[in-house]
Amino acid sequence: MQLASPAQAHLTYCSKVHPGHGWDQVRPQLEAYLPRLKARLSPQAPFGLGLRLSAAECEEILAGDRLPAFQDFCAAHDIYVFTLNGFPYGAFHGPRVKAEVFAPDWREQARVDYTLRLIQVLQKILPPGLEGSISTAPLSYKPWITAPAAALGRISRNLAVIAHRLLEVKSHSGLFIHLDLEPEPDGLVETCAELAEFFEQWLLPSGGRWLAEKTGLSPDAAREALLSHIQVCQDTCHLAVAYEDPGAALKRLAATGIRVGKVQVTSGWQAALPREQIRRAELGRELARFSRSPYLHQVRGRKSDGGLSRYGDLSQALAQLATAPEGQWRIHYHVPLFIEHYGRLASTQAQTRAVLRLLAQHHFARHLEIETYTWDQLPGDLKLNPVDFLEREYRWTLEALIPASSQEAEPKIASR
Repeated sequence: MQLASPAQAHLTYCSKVHPGHGWDQVRPQLEAYLPRLKARLSPQAPFGLGLRLSAAECEEILAGDRLPAFQDFCAAHDIYVFTLNGFPYGAFHGPRVKAEVFAPDWREQARVDYTLRLIQVLQKILPPGLEGSISTAPLSYKPWITAPAAALGRISRNLAVIAHRLLEVKSHSGLFIHLDLEPEPDGLVETCAELAEFFEQWLLPSGGRWLAEKTGLSPDAAREALLSHIQVCQDTCHLAVAYEDPGAALKRLAATGIRVGKVQVTSGWQAALPREQIRRAELGRELARFSRSPYLHQVRGRKSDGGLSRYGDLSQALAQLATAPEGQWRIHYHVPLFIEHYGRLASTQAQTRAVLRLLAQHHFARHLEIETYTWDQLPGDLKLNPVDFLEREYRWTLEALIPASSQEAEPKIASR
């Protein structure tokens, strides 16, 4: 759905929330839920969808008449697709995902081929006049990288290959599509600062040389093409877990010329670690129910001196809870946006609101995507039926955006 403010942005949810693998499992859920959700939230205007497609689903939807049939469904119900989630390559709602969500990474041809198919899908269904976005993995999983220079050189070339294809799409069809790298804790780029360093030290010089040689563009034009077609997907939960200040993070990106292609509106868990062992044990039991999820739930702890502790997964953090020196943990677990407190836990809702306030003031992104994909992993008392759940997510986001426009101005951040 298109919003009047900020700056005609488009708001959607990511279909990754719907369980199942394979287009024949995904399509019926979209057909069941989308018309009902649109009737509640946007009955008189087009309703946007953020479509998540695995590599296998990409091949399936491009075969036969599946894509035309889906386009007919969208046209009949006034639904449009403007953004794709291309981070998870394979099945996402399985018994165990964990670090495999990063595989194949951007060193591998399989990731390039998958992204090229996503581009093929989006250019067929993107409405004329709209820009399109595809969010993707944060290059790799940091523990996998043992030879950084070789890895980053290959990654830069592969991203330049994607930028070249997106330039061709724009030249031939007029469609503007960008690929958006999504920083995540323990990703090869896990903060905006690390992403900016990657652009400055690798993508722009190394990828820029390859793109200039491939296309005949000048070095400056190749640099601008990369900055235009390779952008960032800013996930507000990831930003909070990394304890990044939103304003400072966005200014760091802007200083390098990096644009925010998409904001994923998400919240994580935040837990104050009590001193008393009995209360820590109680907190541990409360967190344990979330550690049994198939997904990776990285934890960052804030120490008394301001430093951060790092845990690769919530189960690892819980194993050290009794002696953990931190006063607070933030946990990468996409929780409902409308939840502020749950038992002994709080959410990072305040950090999400801060990003949306900056967005309303500075219009640094046009695509917003609600991405609370853990619905089927939540305790029963946090669950609603999917349509009610998604409606509350939308209404919380809209409420957080509307009053933000009247807030006192913040320091300048580059606008779109």
